[in-house]
This record gives sequence, structure tokens and C-alpha cells, in this order.
Amino acid sequence: MQVRRPRPARATGPHPHAADRGRQRVGAVLVRLRWAIVLAWVVVAAVSVLWLPSVPETDSDLKGFASETNPAVQVEQRSFQLFGFPLSSRTSIVQRDPDGLSPYTQAEAVLRAAALSRGSYDTPLLGALPVPNTFAAFPGSQERGTTVVTYVFGDPESSFGAQRRAAEDFARDQLTDPDDAYVGVTGSIPARNAQYHVIHDHLHDVELATVVAVALILALTFRSLVAPLVTLATVGVAVAVTLGAAGLAGRLLGIQVPPDLRPLVVALLLGVVTDYCILFLSGMRQQLRTGSRDSAAQQASADSAPIVAVAGVTVAAGTGALLIARSPLFSGAGPVLGMTVLIGLVVSVTLVPALMALLGASTFWPSRPRASSGGPVRPSRATRLVTERRTAAVTAAGCVVVLVLAALPLLSLRLGLGFIQSLPEDHPVAGAAAQAGQGFAAGILSPTELLLEGPGVGRRPTELARLGQALESQPGIAGVLGPADVPDVPVDVDVLTTADGNAARYLVVYDSTPLGAQATSDLRALRAELPALLERAGLPGVRGSFAGDTALSEGLVDATTDDLLRITVTALAVNLLMLLLFLRALVAPLYLLACSVLALGSALGLTTLVFQGLLDHDGLTFYVPFTAAVLLVSLGSDYNIFAVGHIWQLAEHRPLQQAMRMAIPQSTRTITAAGAALAASFGLLALVPLNAFRELGFAMAVGILLDVLVVRALLVPSLLTLVGRRSGWPSDRLSRTG
Repeated sequence: MQVRRPRPARATGPHPHAADRGRQRVGAVLVRLRWAIVLAWVVVAAVSVLWLPSVPETDSDLKGFASETNPAVQVEQRSFQLFGFPLSSRTSIVQRDPDGLSPYTQAEAVLRAAALSRGSYDTPLLGALPVPNTFAAFPGSQERGTTVVTYVFGDPESSFGAQRRAAEDFARDQLTDPDDAYVGVTGSIPARNAQYHVIHDHLHDVELATVVAVALILALTFRSLVAPLVTLATVGVAVAVTLGAAGLAGRLLGIQVPPDLRPLVVALLLGVVTDYCILFLSGMRQQLRTGSRDSAAQQASADSAPIVAVAGVTVAAGTGALLIARSPLFSGAGPVLGMTVLIGLVVSVTLVPALMALLGASTFWPSRPRASSGGPVRPSRATRLVTERRTAAVTAAGCVVVLVLAALPLLSLRLGLGFIQSLPEDHPVAGAAAQAGQGFAAGILSPTELLLEGPGVGRRPTELARLGQALESQPGIAGVLGPADVPDVPVDVDVLTTADGNAARYLVVYDSTPLGAQATSDLRALRAELPALLERAGLPGVRGSFAGDTALSEGLVDATTDDLLRITVTALAVNLLMLLLFLRALVAPLYLLACSVLALGSALGLTTLVFQGLLDHDGLTFYVPFTAAVLLVSLGSDYNIFAVGHIWQLAEHRPLQQAMRMAIPQSTRTITAAGAALAASFGLLALVPLNAFRELGFAMAVGILLDVLVVRALLVPSLLTLVGRRSGWPSDRLSRTG
């Protein structure tokens, strides 16, 4: 009589379902093919580095921020068509002497600008408009006779770097006398180009610091020197393949990674790959306590691979929702971030199990996983706190109150752009801007252009002068340069009125930073008041429209606000769908997503409190709340799947409370370690000395830590205890286990 050897029972229960068998097959394949998988990824990484094109280097410009449909861009184009000469300059040459510029120096600046506009110099610059801070030329100046700001106009088809270099070369060649009091070149174009160089110069610092932080967190978590190496090897392969894929996409499809996204891509890739590695390694350590190397690797892969796969697809789908954004910055970010997550997912879910199968217990050298005692484990006080109904209710209520209070500062959120203000204070572009602001007003470098159109409007000097005086009296306006105020520059173009007299334009200078939230608010007020101002000035029927950086910022903020609502709803819907499919339930996904939204609101509220309140920023950079919202919602669902997925697996074979008491201690430790690594990855974006990256790094780090320490560790298990088996409705997946 043949005796059949009994199959070993799974750790999760004695009655494997079809899903269990599928997971086991996945784990077995990954372990069996370990050598082939490792070799394949080494080859793919080598090919990516050696033969695939590198990621295209792109200079910073405004294309990633504003499209041709932006109203300010359209008005600017209309103004150029009417006058044949631009008025909105984004590059300025600053001369300033606090003790006063000589009349000769001021006159020479005017003549130099005239010669430049006539084409007398060998330079790519097309023209110039000088503005000295004398009373006659600019009534709103804070000083008199100390400063000249010369707006220069470069070729709009050339890069920002080329325009900045042309202005600097011209100033260096022409302003050679000490009496010229040359300070520097500044404006939104030089500032945007400077941002590019700041990002480029600090990207490697961010990468190195993140790698060190991740290695340290893993070494402390697993008390191992090898586990960090496994993770860093996986990250290295993922980075090589991602850069190669991005370079190939750039070559074939014209896809480019904007400079602003590169540190974010690095942080996201390092963070999510580390998260997935930690989940696999935690499962491997747990399984090594009761099994051999191959069986432990197979079981850890079987348990973790489906959860990691669903989590990765959820994050990729959530970031992919950016595709429907109207803003070119966000719609372009969707494919880049989605591709980053998917590549990291594929590398993690195949390479990590293969490396664990090869290394076995050596993965955790010099420590060794201790064998389980086999007896029942008494739940800790923290576990009892969230798994007993009475204490769970108090815990859930306390968490909700804390998160809501932290979110309240979000009600005062203001959005701006602030290219110059984002730079370090000691940067030459920021220094020149500060000098110009001291001589004039904070908005001198990016004045708003007001374009008036109407029959004969340019031939009505009395009414135009009256309108200029009315504009100067509006809140937030430091000065106005109108048709009667332009310096006598002998050029063959009409600067502020057209030859046919049917159009006129003004330069409106704000007393706050022109790309900040306050200037944007002042422009909105002026836009609403303009029809009444025109009527009182005697110009009824004249149409007014706005161009310039403040108007551009206003359009960006409005578009971002609209995108924020639509994309957040889309991301929530995508994440809800993934949770529905994974948990096969409706109730649990709803309150899980509600918890993620609470954590998001708290993170943005604290970011608003710190940067607007404590650090006195003039609003947050407009794309920071948007980017943080999409990423935190997606990564929150990532942790939902990590935390609840293990409970759901165990609850297939035992009562829910028992499953929770078994799963929570391990899942909490795993998620806390993963969250710390992810928070470090994003938090270290603050090493890039630009306000936007400091704001985003803070928002992401705080949001992730709130998610793992408050939401996943306390709030979610408390709600799961309170709702109980009804969490699995309409499925009976939980109720059938008692």
C-alpha cells in the first residue's frame, strides 16, 4: 500500500482557496527562476546604462506652466500684434547706488536702451525700455534717483538660458564704469533659469542623502547589513531601467522630464521601491522562523507579491490620473510618474524574491531570525487599544479630532508662483531683484500690462492720465507707467500707444512680489474694478485686458484650483476601484479613503501653518498642494493595501479580531519602517534650496508620517474594530469566519 506524504499546511490556515494556490504558484516560480531573474535584470540594467539614450536635458521655461490657452498669454500675443513691440519683459538689468546715480548715468541708460532698440549693438537682444526711479518717470518709487531698471527683450524663440546669457553679456560689455553701479540681471526668466541650475547642482546631493537615509533605516529595522544592500541593489536596477526608459521615450515620443520633476521622480522611485523591499523582507524574516530558505522565500513571495502588485498599480493609476489635467505641467507629469512607479514595481516584485531565495537567512546577516516559540502570543497594550471596542471608539475619536484640528489652517491657504522669491537670498538673481525692489517697489521686475482697445483711445491724453491716476489709487499698486510717463526713447516703434490711436497700454507695478499670492489677489480686485474705473475716467466702451507675470500666475492658480478638484476626485475614484477589487468589499474602501483624505488635509494644513504662518511665505507654490494631494492619496491607498491586505488574508480562515491581533503587530512595524523610508525620501527634497521643494518635502514627509503613525497604526484598525465584519460587505468574506 502506497503511503502519500501529507502536504504541509499553510501558515494562514488549513484550507487553501484558489487564490492561495495562485499565490503559491507565483512564489514558486519566482524562487525557481531566481538565477535567471537576477541575471536578466543585470543585463537589462547594463543595456539601459550603456546603450539606451540618456534622459534629455531641458532648460527651464514657462511651457511646462502655461499653455497657449492661458488668457494672459493670449493678451500678450495680442499686444505684440498691435504694437509690434513687446511690453512684458521678463529680464531686467539693474543699476543702483543708494547714495544716488548721477544725472549722466541715468541719461546714459536711456540712450543705451535707445541704441539697443535701434539695433546698434551686436547682441541677440531685440530692444530695451529704461525706467529710472525719478519722480517724473515713476511716482511710486520708494527712493529718488538711485535706481534704473532696464527691461530688455530677448528672442522669444530662444531658451531661457540663452536670453539670460545675452542680457548678462550685454551688461558686462556696456556697464564697465564704476559709476554705472551695475548690480546684476534679474527677472522671471533669469530666475527660472537659475532654478534649473540650482536643481541640477543639488540633484546628486538629494540622491546620496536619500540612499544613506534608506540604508540606515533598513539597517536599524532589520539589524542587518545585507538587507540594505538588497534594497539598494534593487533601487539601482530600477533607477537604471527608469532612466533608460525615459531616455528612450524622449527619443521616440518626444517626452521630456521637466527639471522640476527630476528630484520628485528620484524621491518617488527610491521611496516606493524601498517600501516594497521592506514588505518582502519583513515577510521573509517572519517565514525564516519556521521554514527553510526556499520555503521561506516562496511563502514570503506568495504572501507579499500580490499585495505589492496591487499597491504599485494603485499608485501608478493614481498618478496617471494627472493625464486629465488641463495644466501642461501636471498632464506631462502623469506619464512620467506612472512609468516610474510601474518600473519600480516590476523590478521589486521579481528581483527581491529572487535575491531572498539566493541569500536565505544571510539576507539578515549578522542577525538571525529567531525561531517562533509556537505558543499563543499575548497581544500588546497598543494592539488591545485598537482591537477592543471601547478603547477603539475613544482612539478613533481622538485621531479624528487631532487630524481635523491640524487641517484647519488649510482654510487660509494662498497660492502663488514666485520664481525669484523661491531662490536662496544670496543668489545673484535674488540679490539684484532685492536691490530693484528697494529702489522702486517689490513688483517692479514683473509689472502687469494693461491693454486698452477702443476707437481713438490712444488720442485721449486727458482721459488716459485720469485713468492712470485712478489706477495708482487702487489697493496694492505702487506705481503706474502710462502713455504720459514713458521716457523719451527715440525708437521707431510706439511703446504705449499705437500709431492709429486705437490701443494704449500701461505698466502697473504692485507693492508685493508680482508672482506671489498677494499680487494675484490685488490683480483680481483690479480686474473687477476696471470697468468702473474706465467709466469714471471718461472711457466707456473701452475694453481692458491684462498680461504679464501676475496675470499669468492668476491663470495658473485658477487652472490649478480647477485641476486640483477634478484630479483629486479622479485619483480617489481610481484608488477606490483598486481597493474594491482587492478587498472585494465596499464598506472598508470607503472609510479607508476617508482616512487618507483626513491625513491629506492635515498635512496640507500643517504645511500652510508652517510656511505661510511661521515662515511668512506669500502663499505656497501653486503646484505643491496639487502634487502632494495626488501622491499622498495614492500612497495612502498603498498603505491601506499593506495594512488591511494581511488582515484580509488571515481573516479568510479565522475570526476578524483574532486576525487583527495576529496581523497588526507585524504590519505596523513594517509600515512604520516603510513610512520612515518614504518620508525620508521626500523630506530630503528640502536639500534643494528652493521654496517649492522645501514646501513639497515638508508636506510629503508630514503627510506620510501622519498616515503611518496615526491613520494606519491607530485610526484604521480602530474603525475596523468598530465596523467589524460589516467592513467586508457585500462580500461574506469576513462574516463566514465568525
